[in-house]
Amino acid sequence: MSNSALQVARTGLDAQNTKMRVIANNLANVNTTGFKRDRAQFETLAYQQVVQQGAQADQQNRFATGLSLGTGVAISGTARIETQGSVQTTGNALDLAIEGAGYFQVSQPDGSMAYTRSGNFNLTADGTMVTSDGLPLEPQIQVPEGATAITIGADGTVSATLAGQAEPSELGRIELANFVNGAGLQSIGNNLLKETAASGAPIVGAGGEEGRGLMRQGALEGSNVNIVEELVDMIETQRAYEVNSKMIQATDEMLQFANQQL
Repeated sequence: MSNSALQVARTGLDAQNTKMRVIANNLANVNTTGFKRDRAQFETLAYQQVVQQGAQADQQNRFATGLSLGTGVAISGTARIETQGSVQTTGNALDLAIEGAGYFQVSQPDGSMAYTRSGNFNLTADGTMVTSDGLPLEPQIQVPEGATAITIGADGTVSATLAGQAEPSELGRIELANFVNGAGLQSIGNNLLKETAASGAPIVGAGGEEGRGLMRQGALEGSNVNIVEELVDMIETQRAYEVNSKMIQATDEMLQFANQQL
């Protein structure tokens, strides 16, 4: 029984250590554009059923509660919290923030599609709108040389004044992708997410339609990490880790006593 208590406490140490890693990643990305915080989720491990509830205690009576011994805890997964981050004005014409649901679509070098909330875009030498890592938007937006007064509407329509023209010309439209379960997207680093079986297929269209958010030019969405909440979680996790450590110490002292006295 004592050895079982050691094992249960060890699972507690492992789980709290993993949660601390999740918190550390949240705090490390407090200034990452479009970052969504993660939350560690716990689940109990299998129970050892010593006495089944309702089992026959004697010829006339049954056990009301039984005897179930837990075997510990584990991290069942991490959930990405999709709440809106604060929108900060930058004044840069190529910076875009999404106010509401949706993701920008970018094409990866292998041709697959990735999704991001980070809207700090730039232009290549040929005028293609790309992410800070050089990944082009999909559908691609091409800004001609010499174009001025680039404007991006709330629905993603991109316009610019071309050389020799008085009126702005439409260059294309940035489309957003939405998912039935956005939390099911897989994080692959570099502010990118990819589709999974849990997220479902992307529903692509203009901003402001079918539940997709609106785009705001000259602004960026900040991280939705709340430093105060993360620090509180960190302290709670640290205390839980210490309690599990003390459980191991107490169980070890009980074993020593049993070996010496019995």
